[in-house]
Amino acid sequence: MMGEALQVVGVLESLEAIAQYVKGAAKAAQLDPAQAYNLRLAVDEIATNIITHGYEDAGLTGEIVLWATCTPETLTIHLEDEGKAYNPHAWQAEVTPELCQQPPEQRPLGGLGVYLAMRSVDQFRYERVGDRNHTEFVIFRNPS
Repeated sequence: MMGEALQVVGVLESLEAIAQYVKGAAKAAQLDPAQAYNLRLAVDEIATNIITHGYEDAGLTGEIVLWATCTPETLTIHLEDEGKAYNPHAWQAEVTPELCQQPPEQRPLGGLGVYLAMRSVDQFRYERVGDRNHTEFVIFRNPS
């Protein structure tokens, strides 16, 4: 485990603290700039969805807990929340490369952020355990 976990209130104002935590973990794991950017993008997309859809739209309040684990091969960012359950893998079939090429005003709402998050990391894992969503973002570290 790397450092302390970060626990924030599930509101949009917490996104900056989440981004700083991910940047710090990426730096400590010595990710290259592209990997660090992609990881930050993925975590930001999912954290935004947790806040917007998992809490606000569902009429819920709660927290998001982040922590990082690092091995010689990987950096993993873990996100846990008590928001509404969701299935990120359901969006994969609906978001196609052709859809991504359409102008934004012609795209249906929903799913693109999850698709982008899943494509930005080497492994993306999600499971619902009890009343909690657990999402993992894995980046394979470049050997030095």
